[in-house]
Amino acid sequence: MPKIRYNNIDNVSTDKTLKEFKQWREQRRRKVKDYSYKVPKHDPELDYLHANREETTITWIGHSTFFIQYYGLNIVTDPVWAEKMGFQRRLGAPGIPIQDIPPLDVILISHSHYDHLHLASLRKLITSKTLLIVPDGLKRKMIRKGFHRCQEMKWWDHTVLGGVKITFVPAQHWTRRTLFDTNTSHWGGYVLEPNHAVPVSEESAAVAESETEKGSVSSSSDSHKTSGDKQAAADPPVLYFVGDTGYFKEFKTIGERFDIGVTLMPIGAYDPEWFMTSQHVTPEEALQGFVETGSQLMVPMHYGTFKLADDTPKEALDRLEMERERLGIAKERIRVLGHGETLRIRHEAAEEE
Repeated sequence: MPKIRYNNIDNVSTDKTLKEFKQWREQRRRKVKDYSYKVPKHDPELDYLHANREETTITWIGHSTFFIQYYGLNIVTDPVWAEKMGFQRRLGAPGIPIQDIPPLDVILISHSHYDHLHLASLRKLITSKTLLIVPDGLKRKMIRKGFHRCQEMKWWDHTVLGGVKITFVPAQHWTRRTLFDTNTSHWGGYVLEPNHAVPVSEESAAVAESETEKGSVSSSSDSHKTSGDKQAAADPPVLYFVGDTGYFKEFKTIGERFDIGVTLMPIGAYDPEWFMTSQHVTPEEALQGFVETGSQLMVPMHYGTFKLADDTPKEALDRLEMERERLGIAKERIRVLGHGETLRIRHEAAEEE
């Protein structure tokens, strides 16, 4: 049976020839880069995080890995605690040691690249009560690896877990783990929003387990926002975890469908731009996408952890700041976190214009 091969919207290609790859490697050998800047490391608020089930929090572990507390659920995105990625050592220690992560209800995987899905990390995080959510096409492989409580979603599908609706949204990227599985599973991001059909409580995790076992996955057409929609005063803001992506027109589409409060946006692995442009946003494109989503707050990610391309963490942050000033975006709308730093989000703030 032939394998399904997944594509980007408008069939945008991320393919590179062997000649182009060799050209990049040759250019890289001639570059001299300063990696003296390190992302600041914060002591994690472990007592607070283990006790909290009420406030919305976002803690950056590193790269695209976040520990998120949202409407009673403990969530990790793209779990990677690896010390090395290929031959490159990690630039900074994970923000929270993996053994100190509070018990997880959900793990979200954006795609199967090694810097977004580290199986050894996953095995240390998963318990019998943890739901693993993956893109379409990846569930079979995860079950073969021993992760049986796994659910896959197509673009625009959603699942309801306790008081949270999780929608899988498009990205522009690609994926591969072996020479033979290129684009045999999809890629994307996730939007988290309150689900008012289910009241949140201290038993959210148990409710989530029950509902997931019933297969609560469907089209998210009812997630489309309409003009004049208002969040309840106590609601957490809608969170958009972008995953890994090049710049694409769907930023605007996603912003039209959801009233996004906070966007976790990649800004690194863009240099050389002629090679990376279709698969990774530049800092300038990241801000353009942020503006087009209509989001209130942006948290940069996908920089400062691994040397995946030729840009440095300092270069990515400097370009982000220059573009923020050029666009006239208020400084407080870009929240740069350190590794282990927790952003606590006041739910009322999501309503402010």
